[in-house]
Amino acid sequence: MTAPNARAFWVTEPGHAEIRESQLPPPQPGEVRVRTLYSGISRGTESLVFHGEVPESEWNRMRAPFQEGGFPGPVKYGYASVGVVEDGTPALRGQAVFCLYPHQTAYNVPAEAVVPLPDGVPAERAVLAANAETAVNALWDAGPRVGDRIAVVGAGTVGCLVAGLAAAIPATRVQLIDVNPEKAGAANALGIPFASPDKAEGEADLVIHTSGHADGLRDALALAGFEATVLELSWYGTRDVPLPLGREFHAKRLTLASSQVGSVSPVRRARWTHRRRLELALEVLRDARFDALITGESRFEDLPNAIARLAREPGGTLCHRIVYAQEP
Repeated sequence: MTAPNARAFWVTEPGHAEIRESQLPPPQPGEVRVRTLYSGISRGTESLVFHGEVPESEWNRMRAPFQEGGFPGPVKYGYASVGVVEDGTPALRGQAVFCLYPHQTAYNVPAEAVVPLPDGVPAERAVLAANAETAVNALWDAGPRVGDRIAVVGAGTVGCLVAGLAAAIPATRVQLIDVNPEKAGAANALGIPFASPDKAEGEADLVIHTSGHADGLRDALALAGFEATVLELSWYGTRDVPLPLGREFHAKRLTLASSQVGSVSPVRRARWTHRRRLELALEVLRDARFDALITGESRFEDLPNAIARLAREPGGTLCHRIVYAQEP
């Protein structure tokens, strides 16, 4: 197969992005070439990357698996790519796969870096896999129990996935909470009650915060019951977050814990690899209700404009899907 030109999305400097072209070499032994069908924008993290708000202390830890360049730019970033294997390892040719790869029309990666899509998971929905992996890891960290009252503050893509998975635990009472009433549609599609913070039910056994805003974390602390855990999934980049750790924080003996997908949760780390966790994330996406979390779509050629718009005016956007040309 002749080496094609590949086009990739780059943040050239904070607030500016473009599509760049490069030549792909033939895949080496043990590699596959993937032609991209779809990718997904992880709006919270990619907005921070677009604005140059990744703190220097986190430049190494924040590197995506196949990132090129460095923060604050030029940098090729992203981790939600779905495509078809066109060349390389014979056993994978023709298979639809997920890969933690930036937004690019085609690419070569080691064969072990791609995960075939399970039966019943369409390529269009599989762009949620990276977010689903974050949700799986968060629930491992949170340790919800049968019958728990669970509040999820922040009805973005990760928050909706966390709520949807937690609601499958027998007898749990899950509520999705957000200041934006536009998010109620996704909650309704998942069959989960929705509330604004001032109307939410308190005294939760477990609160999971995903809004990315300090006000949301303060709401999460207020909703927690006695000796409850508040699990923080949001990442704030260079921003400091003031919290009310006086008042009833100590009297209620609250636990404030962090969760981050870069490491497998310690309660599963002895037995689970990153790949096995990603395979599980794809398995849970058999649930067609999660299609409601894809709330927008753009062509690859318009990606610089799309990500600038999402970073500036997120509104009710959850996952924004990027569509690539279907011809080889």
